[in-house]
Amino acid sequence: MFYYLSQYLLSHYARTEWGAALSPLRVFRYITFRTAGAAVTALLVSLWLGPKVIAWLRQLKFGQAYLDKAEAAGGLTARVNKQGIPTMGGLLIVMAIDLTALLWTQWNTLVVLTLVSLMGLAALGFYDDYAKITRKSHRGARANVKLWVQTALALFLALYLWWLAPTHGLITDIMLPFYKHPVLTEATGLGLTLAVVTIVGSSNAVNLTDGLDGLAIGCTLIVTAVFLALTYIAGNWKFATYLQVPFVTGAGELTVVCGAMFGAGLGFLWFNCHPAQVFMGDTGSLALGGVLGIMAVLIHQPFVLFIAGGVFVVEAVSVMLQVACCQYYRRVHGIDKRIFRMTPLHHHFERLGWYETKVVTRFYILCILCAVVALATLKLR
Repeated sequence: MFYYLSQYLLSHYARTEWGAALSPLRVFRYITFRTAGAAVTALLVSLWLGPKVIAWLRQLKFGQAYLDKAEAAGGLTARVNKQGIPTMGGLLIVMAIDLTALLWTQWNTLVVLTLVSLMGLAALGFYDDYAKITRKSHRGARANVKLWVQTALALFLALYLWWLAPTHGLITDIMLPFYKHPVLTEATGLGLTLAVVTIVGSSNAVNLTDGLDGLAIGCTLIVTAVFLALTYIAGNWKFATYLQVPFVTGAGELTVVCGAMFGAGLGFLWFNCHPAQVFMGDTGSLALGGVLGIMAVLIHQPFVLFIAGGVFVVEAVSVMLQVACCQYYRRVHGIDKRIFRMTPLHHHFERLGWYETKVVTRFYILCILCAVVALATLKLR
């Protein structure tokens, strides 16, 4: 909205005595300025709305309904009881992102698809969180229901991008990190599958990582910072040509969305750091993870997301390995054997006796390393 308002004023009063006075409004044409503005606005909105949203969730008694015993199982006595702490804090993040992005972006198809998907996945997460609260259990909506909804949304986005001529190549051409050119072209089936797996996998991976104070949102902030750079480069023809990465028309506006995500995430971390005053719940984790996957598809860099979000990938893989191992030994040998003491992986380290803050900090370090490697793919080609 700010962009359109500034351009209207500049064009309308260009030949009047007000033209010179309004010339500073030209800064709204720059993506970098609007990204910074979006980040600051989202941060301030989050900090302002945070106490109000937390109080509202407490009033509705939307608190975590089950007791997390992972750290206690590791023999640690110093522990904050998280039962009853408000969840669904993802509403705060989603509201801040949507409001800020609408204010600061120059709206285009990529931005609309991203923001609509954000709200859709947040609604799915809200339904899951509400089911957990009403059942007073960690089991919310049925896993297959969530998976079908996520897959349907991802498939719709992939087919829509494939159908549009300007974005057709985002689906049909397969790009790999460290390679200058597509490794496959006109691979529609594989491209659709890759897009769906990226979006659904990212959404669920962030959801699985959300189990300790500040862990999921902190790692999301790091990955968002990577995509802030990637989206800006993908939307700038000169930079994209120089670095030999795919140029995507309109992708630069996703940088502003990333700025809004970064600011909203920082604001939420203010309340979610240990000891947490609120949890994002599936409302936030499914939405944020899904949006990261969507942006990776929109700038033709899904495999770079797997690198930047290495912590998310490891968390998801730990769960899959644990489930596969348990099922195999129960069916074949009739015994209960596990690879990890508890999954997702962060709970394994809690059971080894690591304090929650130590696990979170070390996962941050690993996530930063993954982010550096992801950014290195821009030059190593």
